[in-house]
Amino acid sequence: MDYRKLLGKVESAVLPYFGGGTVDAPSRRLHVTSPVEPGWWRFEVKGRQATAREPASAEGLEARPRVRGHLWGARLVREGAVAELLALMPEEQPQRLSPVTARRWHDGTLVFEGVEFEGEAEELARHALEEDRPLGDARGVGASLRAAFGFAVLEAASRGTGIPFAPAEARAHVLDVARDGRPEAEACLRRLEDERARFLRAQAVQQARWEAEARALESAWTEREQTLQDLRQDAEARARAQELTTQERFTRGEASAHRADRSRGAWAAEGFTLGARRRAEAAPGEWAERALNKAGARMLDHRRLGEGLMEVVYSFMGERFVTVVEMATLRVRDAGVCLAGADARVTLESLPSVLKEAIDTDALVITRHV
Repeated sequence: MDYRKLLGKVESAVLPYFGGGTVDAPSRRLHVTSPVEPGWWRFEVKGRQATAREPASAEGLEARPRVRGHLWGARLVREGAVAELLALMPEEQPQRLSPVTARRWHDGTLVFEGVEFEGEAEELARHALEEDRPLGDARGVGASLRAAFGFAVLEAASRGTGIPFAPAEARAHVLDVARDGRPEAEACLRRLEDERARFLRAQAVQQARWEAEARALESAWTEREQTLQDLRQDAEARARAQELTTQERFTRGEASAHRADRSRGAWAAEGFTLGARRRAEAAPGEWAERALNKAGARMLDHRRLGEGLMEVVYSFMGERFVTVVEMATLRVRDAGVCLAGADARVTLESLPSVLKEAIDTDALVITRHV
């Protein structure tokens, strides 16, 4: 078999493009050669590369699982008060709190399908929202509609208080907000604010501890270097042109390497050579994207921060996260969520599993809203 012909095979596929550097076919994730506007496109696929050729009508969507819920902004709120982003919304936006359906694409993204017939419950909830009053114990209002109403009230309270929130952070309290209205929404947001403040205080204490340890280590190295200098001078005085012993050369090199390590930060701490460092700096986004893809997340953006660090923006389980990692190792420096000081114990690839547990247990607290 001539594998060159197989690798050079060009196929055509109609796929939904949601933005970013990739597009998902039924069996694999492809890299988009040139980004285009989100929508349905006919792609020319060669190997793992996909090139958008022309807009197309949706194909294969009817075979995907259907999801029902109620509309809140650009999210579908379904059972369990889960609010997921909807992709490829129509140009004419449906009324808020409308009952909608979507199809789940192969990568988990919800693709908007249409608006369903609504009843009196949606109109009742819409009026209550306009009049800034709670739903109370109104009958006939289903769980997904109540949750969508609660999120809408939280959104209004967020604008008034200036306290941001993500749906996954407030999911455990959203039905209480729907029942009791704005006072409960503001109380929920204040609790989130207090939790973030506690985290930042703890983070500051931890940072101060690390800096103190670094100063102590630096002092110890300075004393060691002085001792070595004294030993060298003594050796020179005894044997003028005698070279340093092999052990002293090693010790001296160890001290110099430590000073270089501190200046290079995360790079040298992991034993990276200058050549390896330059290669890593050349493609940090590719490393991060592969790590997130393996974890079921989608990278949206990234930027270098200096000192060997990189900020990564990505979506996971319908939420947007911002995390700071070391470019050399993808070890987390600031997860962007409250991890009780355990940020450095995870990598960019393992972090999504921690986020999933936090979301599933209603323990998520986002600390970086960028």
